[in-house]
Amino acid sequence: MDQTNYLAVHELETSIGMLTLAVYEQQLCHLDFGSLEENQAKLMLWAEKHGLPSVLEEDQTHCAEAARQLHDYFNDDRKTFTLKLLMKGTEFQRKVWTALAAIPYGETRSYKDIAREVKNPKGVRAIGMANNRNPIPIIVPCHRVIGADGSLVGYGGGLKTKQFLLTFERQ
Repeated sequence: MDQTNYLAVHELETSIGMLTLAVYEQQLCHLDFGSLEENQAKLMLWAEKHGLPSVLEEDQTHCAEAARQLHDYFNDDRKTFTLKLLMKGTEFQRKVWTALAAIPYGETRSYKDIAREVKNPKGVRAIGMANNRNPIPIIVPCHRVIGADGSLVGYGGGLKTKQFLLTFERQ
């Protein structure tokens, strides 16, 4: 089957649990915490909303590079990712996600820092919403964004996972 007709998906077991990867035309477009079964309906709706095929097909070959780089990350053999990404979102969201991707491994930034970075200093809540809509967590490291007082706030994978990732990167 031509890969333009479906989203290639693959489950990857990691130290934070199962991740579901989705790749379209050689570009990682979505990463979810949990199994494909848990994420299938949500992923299909997301794909349809963003003009991508809502047909999901287990395809380890098309997901191999993303799986390899994530495997390297969790084995502490990789600090940055070099994947082709397909970031589906608004212009503002993509601007925020670009700022997130620039946060160095092992460091954090506050929502306020990101708001200043994207030239929207009063848009802290908007930054939070864009962060929440990040379709490719870990790779686009939204876990590195914390409250202005240093507190951990909101994370799609849960605060326990966020704490694990931050601690892991600081070692």
